Amino acid sequence: MAHFVVRFMKDVLGGNGRQAEICQRTIEIEAPCLGDATELAKITFCERENVRDWMLHADRVQIADQTAPS
Repeated sequence: MAHFVVRFMKDVLGGNGRQAEICQRTIEIEAPCLGDATELAKITFCERENVRDWMLHADRVQIADQTAPS
């Protein structure tokens, strides 16, 4: 199993009128592949945020494989 770190990102407009990228939540996932990790992270995000659709709280997902090379 590979280890992935998934970040749910949102663009927000600051008080100064500038756009900023904010991380809404970071989730660590063990999964066999990137696709499975992404889908599992979306489900976990929805459960933790108590929403039906992750896009209600985030604009995009960033995922990184943190598995150490063999």
